[in-house]
Amino acid sequence: MKPAGYTLITGGAGFIGSNLAHRLMEQEQPVLIFDSLARPGVERNLRWLQDQHADLMQVQIADIRNRDTIEEALRHATAVYHFAAQVAVTTSMSNPTEDFEINAQGTLNLLEALRKQGKQIPLLFTSTNKVYGDLSDIELQECDTHYEPADKHTRQRGISEVRTLAFHSPYGCSKGAADQYILDYAQSYDLPATVFRMSCIYGPRQFGTEDQGWVAHFLIRSLRHQPITLYGDGKQVRDILFIDDLVNALQLAHTHIEQTASHAYNIGGGPTNTTSLLELLAFIEEIQGVPAAYTLDNWRRGDQRYYVSDTQKFQQTTGWSAQVPMAKGLARLYAWLQTMHSQPTAKSAAPKADPITRHRLESNRLIPRQGGIHHG
Repeated sequence: MKPAGYTLITGGAGFIGSNLAHRLMEQEQPVLIFDSLARPGVERNLRWLQDQHADLMQVQIADIRNRDTIEEALRHATAVYHFAAQVAVTTSMSNPTEDFEINAQGTLNLLEALRKQGKQIPLLFTSTNKVYGDLSDIELQECDTHYEPADKHTRQRGISEVRTLAFHSPYGCSKGAADQYILDYAQSYDLPATVFRMSCIYGPRQFGTEDQGWVAHFLIRSLRHQPITLYGDGKQVRDILFIDDLVNALQLAHTHIEQTASHAYNIGGGPTNTTSLLELLAFIEEIQGVPAAYTLDNWRRGDQRYYVSDTQKFQQTTGWSAQVPMAKGLARLYAWLQTMHSQPTAKSAAPKADPITRHRLESNRLIPRQGGIHHG
């Protein structure tokens, strides 16, 4: 039997989705996870959630590109968090069509399904700092281990939402198109929707790759005693935000939806939580006791040498601020990865046969008594 209402999380088995789902179900809120299980590692997140929250969780194994499945998933939704995405710039360069279909068309499918509901269902979408392009016009000063803006105001505050959008890769185009479609639907159809333009998020449940989740990727490579590739000189800077702080922000955006709807917010660790690639390697050496091996490679197209979020707009609207200091958050992620590294690789929670054909909500939900997923 379906619950009377639930929060729908697209991409709910991923890093951010699984952490948010865990928080919501800890608060006794039913959740429907909508995920194709296409990314490596996410089946482990799904199994973790199932082990703790089977009575409150349903799962629909499906693809955001399939309009029928997303309409079905929305039928009893009271709120939506949209994380389903193609997440890597490099993948978008090699397959821009698929990148567009997932990020832009998939988001439009969701928006149209929401519009057809005939009722207002709050939506939170996670966009990216890549919608601001390479930021090459910002004058930078080169220091020993990092770059920093020459302008004092930018150093102190970071990049704000007044920054002109500039899509410098297929990924930037597809996420930027989705970003703008959501803001337009909020204006044109009174859809209560909010956009987060996110910097680097890190924390437990992240199985980082070179193209996405680079903080976790560096730590994983170090644990395995494998060299890390730095593209460019390693002095490029990002602000990093611990996952618990992001989940707080996500929930606050929904709580204050009357104020946050139709707005985009830059979300990240801000100027007090910044690191360059070289500085993160120094942290790894400190906690491991040995230097992290690395090699240098060419700069990648469109890479931002400096990006730090100015989060004051969201802070002023909701009262949110980052609470987990970078050193503490990195130590927590490292400890979690050590635990994962010591465990044998878990079997998949579900097979990966054509996710688009597995589209019936009732036949794709978790069956708590059996501890698995039924595909009908």
